[in-house]
Amino acid sequence: MAERLGMVIDMKACIACASCAVACKVENNLPDEVWWNRVLTDGGENPDTPAGVYPDLTMSNLVVACQHCENPACVKVCPVGATYKDSETGVVRQDYDKCIGCRMCMSACPYTGVRSFNWEEPRHVVGHALGDADVPAHQKHVVEKCTMCWHRLAKGLQPACVEVCPARVRYFGDLNDPDSEVSQLIRERECKQLLPSEGTNPSVYYLV
Repeated sequence: MAERLGMVIDMKACIACASCAVACKVENNLPDEVWWNRVLTDGGENPDTPAGVYPDLTMSNLVVACQHCENPACVKVCPVGATYKDSETGVVRQDYDKCIGCRMCMSACPYTGVRSFNWEEPRHVVGHALGDADVPAHQKHVVEKCTMCWHRLAKGLQPACVEVCPARVRYFGDLNDPDSEVSQLIRERECKQLLPSEGTNPSVYYLV
């Protein structure tokens, strides 16, 4: 059976430090203003913004990136096959050289903000790219998103966001393997997927 690589994220233990987002940005040489991994706060757009009115405040966070769906809507609408699901791992990938910039994948994806479009030549605030040399070069007029650190998976490594998490709330593995840690966590703990009504069956589960 082919793998279905995915993540389980323990939101009860997440401290919303954004280490995952920063590691993703550096590891993948992401251009200025581009974030594939985000930490959302229920109280507003700024980090650590509580919801409610003082003194009745609550704080809740959610880390969001591409959900690497088992039934990805983005793959269905891409007219040139630039967005595709890897048959061996289940990872939803992007081929920058094929992308024609139509952004149909962005429109079809129910998870707002997990993709970005390079309107201009990618720039870096330090004047040059950072991170792994095996990351494909970013290009103008293409769509980008989380690759689950494909270049690291090819070396037998975990995604950067999993490796750097200081609270160890991210778990990575094969969802098709009933003995894997991710499968066990899903069985033993209460969890949820984002927008299950969309029928995409995300490969990211949140422990709640």
